[in-house]
Amino acid sequence: MRRLFWGVAAAGTLAGGAILAVIAWPVGVVPRPIELAGDPDRGAYLARAGGCIACHTDFERGGAPLAGGVALTTDFGTIRSPNVTPGPAGIGGWSVEDFARAVRQGVSPEGEPYYPAFPYPFYAGLSDQDIADLWAAFQTVPPSDAASVPPAMRFPFDQRWGLKLWRALYQHPPFVEPIEGRDAAWNRGRELVEGPAHCAACHTPRNALGGRNLSARYAGNDDLPGGADAPAIDAASLAANGWDADALAYALRSGITPEGDVFGGGMGEVVMHGTSWLSDADLQAMAAYLTDP
Repeated sequence: MRRLFWGVAAAGTLAGGAILAVIAWPVGVVPRPIELAGDPDRGAYLARAGGCIACHTDFERGGAPLAGGVALTTDFGTIRSPNVTPGPAGIGGWSVEDFARAVRQGVSPEGEPYYPAFPYPFYAGLSDQDIADLWAAFQTVPPSDAASVPPAMRFPFDQRWGLKLWRALYQHPPFVEPIEGRDAAWNRGRELVEGPAHCAACHTPRNALGGRNLSARYAGNDDLPGGADAPAIDAASLAANGWDADALAYALRSGITPEGDVFGGGMGEVVMHGTSWLSDADLQAMAAYLTDP
């Protein structure tokens, strides 16, 4: 009995210590100073490519640009995009380094991890110049006093320290590095698709904890927030459904499919507020990468 008691006590101590260690485990790193001059026009282009406008602007209710409030209903709870305008209710008190840490590492200025509804794993490859340009663009947006609504998550997902475990399991680096032997346009498409455009965030299936199944990248997802689904966009599926690079680039510009149908729902918003603003060269590059990986 004594051995059993001490065994249970030791196990409890170890478990408690492990939980405390996870809670205390810092996430992210302090970003290096960013002293580059930002180009707001290039930053606005990146913001379109990255979906910032679509996710942080409540068009349905006439919300101000980047003032947040867009609801994302998941199996874990409901998240509303925050106000990211440059005022007191948004990111007016942030430094560019705070911004860099949030965008690339998914960590708030207070050191709290963000929920992965914010696709920061895909933004991790953004350069310091990219961050400086985005920051410069965000400073040109009129400030809004709309209050950000905290996430309403079910237990235990409301315990943010648990996100540290999630990050350890499922936060994968973006696949944005150039591939030797592929041309510049294809590699540009890879950079956009796997990075800012974060296509895999919706078009890759996820497990019960919301982690992406990397063995089935672009194989589609029938369990998106709000009950939506995203089709498979791997090269084989695209070809089987009549898509070639030209058709895909045209659809990303216009929202019109090879059958003459139009994108609706989330993809319609992606086109309207994101890809339709991109250059023809970048759309062709994205299409080339997706149809010939």
